[in-house]
Formats: sequence, structure tokens, C-alpha cells
Amino acid sequence: MDKNGFLIAVMVTIANVHDSEAAYLLMRVLKEMCSSVKNILADGGYRGELVDNIRKKFGYVIQVVISAYKEQGFRPIQKRWIVERTFSWMDYNRRLYRNYELTFDSAEEMVKLATIRLLLRKI
Repeated sequence: MDKNGFLIAVMVTIANVHDSEAAYLLMRVLKEMCSSVKNILADGGYRGELVDNIRKKFGYVIQVVISAYKEQGFRPIQKRWIVERTFSWMDYNRRLYRNYELTFDSAEEMVKLATIRLLLRKI
């Protein structure tokens, strides 16, 4: 998602694939689609070697945002809040609320359709 919460690239995987493993595939797709992206915000699951490997291979700078929820209680993190808000907006779509899709392609297309609906509402 970009800084306004609009979808740039999407990838649906099976549940036993960790996000850090799927990140390489998503970065390849992102590189092919939109080369102007330079910085990527990620949560704590994307720490470690992944950040360095993606910077070397694709040229993206991944900024890991870690919440201090346990010490400070709930406080929204500025840039990360955009992503959480957009996920909440997408939950209004019945097809995304539960997993009704049989293929990965149709699941990705439903996410794209939900994003198009959000864009049309903004017009």
C-alpha cells in the first residue's frame, strides 16, 4: 500500500508460508510493477537478514516498525495506522471477511476489487 492506503501489489499465499519468505516473491512483483518505490514499512516479523537481503537484491529500504504495546498500552503508530485502517475498510467486503475463494488468483482479484471499491468511494 502507498502512503494513502491504496494497494500497489498483492500476494496471497497458503497459511504455512511465513511472511518473511513470501516477501522475496512480493518484492520481485513490486519491482516489475512499480520501480519508484524506495522505502517499505514493515512490522516486527520482517527483521533480521531479510532487511539486508532485500536491500542488496532489490534496492528497497525496509523500515521495521515495532510497537511498544506492552509497555505503553495502545497507541497508533502513524504510518502503520494507514495499513491497519485500510485492512479495516476491506473487512466491509463480504468476500474478504471469510475465505470463500478456491484459488490464489481469485483471492488476489477479490482484494483488488475491494481496493477499486475504496478508490471509487473517494471520487
